[in-house]
Amino acid sequence: MATPVQMPQPGNTVEECLLVEWAVPEGKPVTKGQVVCTIETDKATFEVESPADGTLVRQFVSAGEVAPVLTTIGAVGEPGEDVSDLAPTSAAPSQPAGRKAAKEPKKEMREEPRAESPAPQDPQSAASAQRADGRRAVSPRARKLAARLGVDPTGLQGSGPQGRVVSDDVQAAAGRLTPLARAEQAATGRTAQAPSGLGGRARARDLVEAAPQEAPPEEIPLTQIRARIAERMRASLAQHAQLTLHGSADATALLALRRRFKEARSADEEAPNVTLNAMICAAAVWTLPAFPELNATFDPEAEKLVRYSQVHLGVAVDTDRGLMVPVVRNAHAMRLSELTGAIAQTAAEARSGAIDPDRLYGGTFTITNLGALGVERFTPVLNSPQVSILGVCAIEERPVPDGAGGVRFQPALGLSLTIDHQVVDGAPAARFLQALAQSIGTFDFALAQQAV
Repeated sequence: MATPVQMPQPGNTVEECLLVEWAVPEGKPVTKGQVVCTIETDKATFEVESPADGTLVRQFVSAGEVAPVLTTIGAVGEPGEDVSDLAPTSAAPSQPAGRKAAKEPKKEMREEPRAESPAPQDPQSAASAQRADGRRAVSPRARKLAARLGVDPTGLQGSGPQGRVVSDDVQAAAGRLTPLARAEQAATGRTAQAPSGLGGRARARDLVEAAPQEAPPEEIPLTQIRARIAERMRASLAQHAQLTLHGSADATALLALRRRFKEARSADEEAPNVTLNAMICAAAVWTLPAFPELNATFDPEAEKLVRYSQVHLGVAVDTDRGLMVPVVRNAHAMRLSELTGAIAQTAAEARSGAIDPDRLYGGTFTITNLGALGVERFTPVLNSPQVSILGVCAIEERPVPDGAGGVRFQPALGLSLTIDHQVVDGAPAARFLQALAQSIGTFDFALAQQAV
């Protein structure tokens, strides 16, 4: 009896998955535990293994299609076995949200031999052969022939459908070169344009350098993950009144502590690799409980605000598949070394595509860091339904008063805080920024209150 291959459910919140590709062709033998296909949710990629030894008799879902979780996508059995009873009874899988069906490739019209005296073209038909940039439409075959013969096809009068330049037009133009022009063309590769000789023949002085051909624009269909990101960004801007406040913090203590951690790690590889980002995240989650207005979520339709005593920190991670925001739960209760390890682990899992989708939901506050890329100020977009998100910017040297009538330069860490102004006022948001800057500026002292 054949064994069904089911679309797994990678997480309680996942309802459907995209079948990216089959690793085993239909009709080929498989062993139990062998990877037979790859699937993708709107956040991560997973591998599906064969449930039994045998032959992959049927693939009920094709690569590029979306199917609900727990749907039978294939069958493993004996060669030639009838597995029609295992076929899913639902309609064909739908295309993923935000994605368009692949376009059928356009077939080039077959070129007809040109008559001795082509009939005059209708002006409207001739005009339709002009591209948006005013140049003549040229068939691919004619373009290749023109490149070989050194003829500029865009200046020719076309005899193809709707005035299109075809290969006969190029061949005829190639025969209208004077002997000297032909020799010059062979030596330099230049093309004939605007013939000035008798009978419309091109002379050597009519040859010009061929214009470089522009590469056609690349059309890239959105992946399911990219479409989901786009959908969430649009929804966030549509549902929240987003206001961004900018501030800065003295990074002197932060940089000094980072140097000490690096020195300790150089002496002992087992020492925690505490990064600047981890220290900033620690300062934020240790400060946040005093500002419950910002550690909250908001449902505009229900007009309900939910505040949390625990800080479940969302950390924006740049991956090959797009932006992901894994959540570190109860981050406020972690020591610095614990938080450092948790952030590094979740980021690594997100980049590898192996993260549990359930760990991408349930955050109460998000931090996104573009400082390493030199960004001085930016406007983070709220990670809906959260009401605040902190953007970490680059560290810049800024002049500050030295207390003696002069100035000194101080490393300043830029901070950009976006809030939902529907439920968070500017004053408490500004006070949080002020308190966070104080925590960062005195991070050595703050660290003494929290065991590493």
